[in-house]
Order: sequence, then C-alpha cells, then structure tokens
Amino acid sequence: MVSRTPLILLACGSFNPITNMHMRLFELARDHLQKTGRYQVIEGIMSPVNDDYRKKGLVSAKHRIAMAKLALETSDWIRVDPWESEQETWTETVKVLRHHYNESLRLLQSKKEFMKNKWPIERSTEDPLSYQHSDSQFRIHQSSSQDSSTVNNKVLPELKLLCGADFLQTFKTPNLWKEEHIKEIVEKFGLVCISRAGSDPAQYISESDLLTQFQHNIFLVKEWIQNEISATQIRYALCRGLSVKYLIPDSVISYIARHNIYTEESERENEGDLLQPLKLHNTTVNPLND
Repeated sequence: MVSRTPLILLACGSFNPITNMHMRLFELARDHLQKTGRYQVIEGIMSPVNDDYRKKGLVSAKHRIAMAKLALETSDWIRVDPWESEQETWTETVKVLRHHYNESLRLLQSKKEFMKNKWPIERSTEDPLSYQHSDSQFRIHQSSSQDSSTVNNKVLPELKLLCGADFLQTFKTPNLWKEEHIKEIVEKFGLVCISRAGSDPAQYISESDLLTQFQHNIFLVKEWIQNEISATQIRYALCRGLSVKYLIPDSVISYIARHNIYTEESERENEGDLLQPLKLHNTTVNPLND
C-alpha cells in the first residue's frame, strides 16, 4: 500500500466574522484531497489577518480570534492560530505559509526526539529549523506522490493554502502581490481553491503563464451544494438588527451580541484607507471586498 503524504490546510483571511461557509471550505478540501489517494489531511489552520491590513470594516483581531475559537469548538481537526494577527504589522501571506510550514517541521523533529529519548523535550528557544526572513535563505522540501521524501523515516508534511476560487483573481490586482511570492506559493506550497458562483478559476489559470506553469499544484474543488454566505452581508444584516441565525454558529451570534461588535460605526473602520500591501506600493487601487 502506498503511503499518503500528510497534508496541512491553511486558510488566511479576515474571518470578519467567521461563517459556516468558512468552515465548510475545510471539509470540502479534505474530502477532495483524500479522495485523490495521495494525501492524508492531518490538520486545518485558520489564520486571521493582522489589524494593520486596514480593510474596511475590519474589527479587532481579539474579537475575530475569539469568534473563530467558539465556532471551531465542534471541530476535531481545524483550529484557529493567532500568530499572524499577533505580529507588529501586517505579514505577507507567503511568510505566514513559511511560518506554519516551519512549525510543522518543528513538531516532526520534536516527535522524533521524543521517540529517540523516550521523554518529552522542552521547546528550545534556539530552533535549528527556524527559517530566515530573507526570501533567498528559505527553502522548503517538496514531496511527490510517487516518491514521498522522508527525514529519519518520517514523511515530510505538505502545507497548502486553502481559498475560495475568486482568490486567484486577486493575483491580477496591480501591486497587491509580489510576483516572486505568487511563484513561491504555487510552486513550493500549492493552492486548494473551492468553487464560488461567478468565478471561473480555470480561466484565471489559463490567463496566467505563471499559474499555468504550476497548475499541477493547484487543486480546484467543486462545491455541489452552493452556499454563498458572505461575511460582508452578514455584517450589514447585523448593523440593521436582522437575524443571521443558521448563517454563523449560535455561539458566535451570542458573542457578537454580548460585545456589540458589528455596528454602523465599526463598518466605517478604515473607510477610505488602502489595504496595507497597496499602501506600501503607493497605489490608488480600491480595497477588495470579502
């Protein structure tokens, strides 16, 4: 029997607020990837963006993290990770991927040492596996379905970015992405894109030489039960005092009501501002919607 490559799914985004569809993306992706016979999905990670991203209507990461934790209490394999939101400033997506890949290697190394020495080891402050922030100094190992590479008889995990299919279209937005970062994401990590009404991911790929080159590492997943829940529309409904029951978990609805999070005032947060990546490039492109 051919061993499957362990795979971690990472979703980066606002999660403002987390919706049932956000969680549904993980389930769809896991089903699709495991049916290929190549992968065993071992974990899902939700990484809320830093407040410094400057997106219109973006509430504090403190609340977005808390709501995601409440929503994911019913999942035995998806978790929210606060690392990205806790950085001093906005962090480019490729660096978030590097961080979580490095953490997966750290865990693998720790398990190896535990089995070798038969006792737990404390996490060292000097991590031999930690990456350098310089793009040129960071390398990740790729494994293939035919010959999964190993370290000390341990199959290296893969990490892929989970997204909605319309995410591919953002690669065309001037100054939103660095070309070398797009290349690293699709070549070294890979994408898992869930279909969304009004988006044609196959066309986005065909229109891009770079995405076409690495399309073998882009998994397109069909959502047969259309579910177009929008976090933006949920915020609008909350501002108008309308019900959002069955669109987001009850625990999240209770949290929102208790902290009075989504209001007309919160929707004006960062109004007229540029997304941080666009601001860094001194561009005048309008912020993206959810």
